[in-house]
Amino acid sequence: MSSEIQVPLPALERLSTYIRCLMELERSEVESVSSQDMERYTQVSAAQFRKDLSYFGEFGKRGKGYRVSELRERIAAVLNIDKEQQVLLVGAGNLGSALIAYPGWHYYRFRIAAVFDRDSEKVGSSIRNHLVLDIERLEEIAASVGARIGILAVPARDAQSVADRLVQAGITGLINFAPIKLHVPRGVTVREVCFICELAVLSHQVHHPAEPER
Repeated sequence: MSSEIQVPLPALERLSTYIRCLMELERSEVESVSSQDMERYTQVSAAQFRKDLSYFGEFGKRGKGYRVSELRERIAAVLNIDKEQQVLLVGAGNLGSALIAYPGWHYYRFRIAAVFDRDSEKVGSSIRNHLVLDIERLEEIAASVGARIGILAVPARDAQSVADRLVQAGITGLINFAPIKLHVPRGVTVREVCFICELAVLSHQVHHPAEPER
């Protein structure tokens, strides 16, 4: 893909939906899929699906659909999850422990390379075979494993200082679970994950359901 092509963020987000669906189809031993099939599976229109793929060249053959394994591999390459990537996790509390236990890491070729915390009672303990390291070792470990992605599973009061340290250590992509807006330099991308915000939106939708289409 040419570096000059600017792909809209919503299209990239939909690609992650497509690849999740394709992984499920592969596990079910489905060999081929059409854009109409993908619309049924993902609730994204067939036309939008084809448009999203068009940003990245030719996929499939007109009238014959797509081979599931090949399409999954192509989208994985677009998202740069076709090879293992090292991830640093800061925060070994309940949330961090739950993230470590998530079973889907290997499907997306992510690997938690190291877990950090500042709490002396947590440092030195083990979570599912991951030794919790002192955060003072963050820069050293980041350099040794070549990580570019970091996850913040820390309280809001600590999030900005932790983000600053991760950026200083060469991390250019952050997942932030703390309920605070991070300030980062240009060239660093932050994805905010706010569970309670999603619940608030859902609350409105539950109490004010949309009118059914006629």
